[in-house]
Amino acid sequence: MVDVKGKWAFITGASRGIGYLSALFLADQGCNLILHSRTIKHLEKVMDEVRKKGVQAHAVFAELSEPEQVERMLSRIDDLGVQVDIVLNNAGVQVAYRTDYLLTPASDYEISLRINTIAPMLICYHFLPKMAERGFGRIVNTSSGIQNEPEQAGYSASKYALNRVTVDLGSRINGTNVIISLADPGWCRTDLGGPSAPNSPESTIPGILVGALVDDKISGRYFPAQDFCGMTMEEAVNKAQDLSKYPIPY
Repeated sequence: MVDVKGKWAFITGASRGIGYLSALFLADQGCNLILHSRTIKHLEKVMDEVRKKGVQAHAVFAELSEPEQVERMLSRIDDLGVQVDIVLNNAGVQVAYRTDYLLTPASDYEISLRINTIAPMLICYHFLPKMAERGFGRIVNTSSGIQNEPEQAGYSASKYALNRVTVDLGSRINGTNVIISLADPGWCRTDLGGPSAPNSPESTIPGILVGALVDDKISGRYFPAQDFCGMTMEEAVNKAQDLSKYPIPY
């Protein structure tokens, strides 16, 4: 299992929900943090809390639907002069639930793809070469198990696209110490999932982060976070590295 003490992790959508809980968890392990939200103000609470745990932290902002803002944010991270070891692409959007799904507007697809697929991949493309050069890195892209929901077609299409490109990238770096994975939090009671979801945000810890801590040089796997609910991180990582449960997807 990877020891994250002293390493740097970048988390998108860190001001609330699963991103917020992931930031607190990593801070408890001694991991330094770069935390993203749409505005710096939204990050004040989590920044205060993680710094009280004794780690370093920086706040960055961007509207992920705008590629130019994503690129500017990445430049600001470079200017911090720190080495990003771990990326959790957590931020996402579910635009609408369309009861009349045959009337789904094109904008549902456009917005969903910009935030849920294009922004995470721009972030991957930015950090992967740096990780490869150093010989270490972990990227976790937050996926979804959604299916048979034409009412949420924009969301499901964007997540399936993210799955595909993550697995394809993984095939190129498999066998190296740069590992890219998918994590599915399950249907959770977050702002995105709504109050009727069966799972609490807390149930995603530690499963949402197993892809950041595995140490077996296997990329492209899909980890349902609910599979690891109630486990210690060490137990979760050992389970995640069991190829009979989470096989190589190539």
